[in-house]
Amino acid sequence: MQGIDAHQHFWKFDPVRDSWINDTMAVIQRDFLPEDLKPLLLENGLDGCVVVQADQSEAENTFQLKNANKYDFVKGVVGWVDFRADNINERLSHFSQFKKLKGFRHILQGEKQRDYMLRADFKHGIAALHGFGYTYDILIFPDQLAYTKSFVEAFPYQPFVIDHIAKPYIKDKKIDAWKKDMQTLAKYDHVYCKVSGMVTEADWKHWKKDDFYPYLDVVLEAFGSKRLMFGSDWPVCLVAASYAQMTSIVREYFSSLSPDEQSDFWGGNAIRFYNL
Repeated sequence: MQGIDAHQHFWKFDPVRDSWINDTMAVIQRDFLPEDLKPLLLENGLDGCVVVQADQSEAENTFQLKNANKYDFVKGVVGWVDFRADNINERLSHFSQFKKLKGFRHILQGEKQRDYMLRADFKHGIAALHGFGYTYDILIFPDQLAYTKSFVEAFPYQPFVIDHIAKPYIKDKKIDAWKKDMQTLAKYDHVYCKVSGMVTEADWKHWKKDDFYPYLDVVLEAFGSKRLMFGSDWPVCLVAASYAQMTSIVREYFSSLSPDEQSDFWGGNAIRFYNL
């Protein structure tokens, strides 16, 4: 079974376009490309990855597909499309020629309208995905989880995955409301969850491994070993942890699972979900 990093990014740093990478994140204010990631995957026992959009443009799809076509270890791309566009079906049809394009994502966490995913025009676009076999990555903050229940309920046949365990408030040790909402979402079989991005929600300089364990307990119990997948969120994770540190947190935690369950977590679930 292949080991897959189901969530990472490549970019050629542009301070205007990538203004979200502010000066507190100076360590990632540079280019990150496939040749930078490949040795890290190998060192950590992983064979491949899924690259996820960081910019909301179709040019981003072109850039990431170029990387994926050049490097065999880049197994899939999660791109971006304007779900509110009148020609959404036409755009999805266009992208369906690219075999490594597996799904799409919108940066819902950044929308002023917190229930943006429930807009009729946005949902119209989401409804088009299933016909093309595309997945959808849900990128949200915990305050949006309540809306997400209605969102996933509206599309029972659409494969969804929650990015970064929905970014709980690990630094502040808040868990109760997030836990309840995640348990609710996990009741929907078509919703998966990425164990990724946790270090960025912790105290960047002073986190300890056991800061994450209460949150991991919640997602493992709620989603089970068949609907969780590993993602590094590299290079964003570098603001708080090295690639090896990020993997060691989850490797240690999931070491008590059976070999088959670990195999699912480290690659099998991602391969099935994204049809890699």
